[in-house]
Amino acid sequence: MKRIFGKPLITQMEIEKRVKELGTKITADYEGRELVMICILKGAYVFFADLVRNIHIPVSVDFMMVSSYGAGTSSTGAVKIISDLSEAIKDKDVLIVEDIVDSGLTLSYLYKTLRSKKPKTIKLCVLLDKLERRKYETPIDYIGFTIQTNFVIGYGLDYKDNFRNLPYIAVLDEGEAEQLLNHRER
Repeated sequence: MKRIFGKPLITQMEIEKRVKELGTKITADYEGRELVMICILKGAYVFFADLVRNIHIPVSVDFMMVSSYGAGTSSTGAVKIISDLSEAIKDKDVLIVEDIVDSGLTLSYLYKTLRSKKPKTIKLCVLLDKLERRKYETPIDYIGFTIQTNFVIGYGLDYKDNFRNLPYIAVLDEGEAEQLLNHRER
């Protein structure tokens, strides 16, 4: 596929391989159980769709939309639930699927919020982990990749709600991104 922005940090092939590995592990861990997978929108939608297709047991899905970034490249420090679950999760095995964990604020907040809904179990799966930036500790059960502190885009992750369509993950070059966005507006 033609490169449309940035140099890949994690290639499409590396992502596909890792998502299959995660799907195999989750399938084995939840064999014979009723699994509810919760996608955290918007960033995790691409990862979530690919992951669900690589899990070979029956699953039900639900979605939440939360925000802690707004339109910038750093967290606002406050988590806001924009859209909550549509179904009850009480007494169910729940897997939260998130795109990236940075400080851990959003994931910690989600974990506590969903834990209060009394699921049977609750585990966390993230595509990208910025471990060195962690301020809030929450146990992460499935990790796609551990990365450095760069702001990344692609494969569902965005900059100003753009570049989610990249089939790979790239480090944001804010100058190049702004140039592309400004050129598009002309």
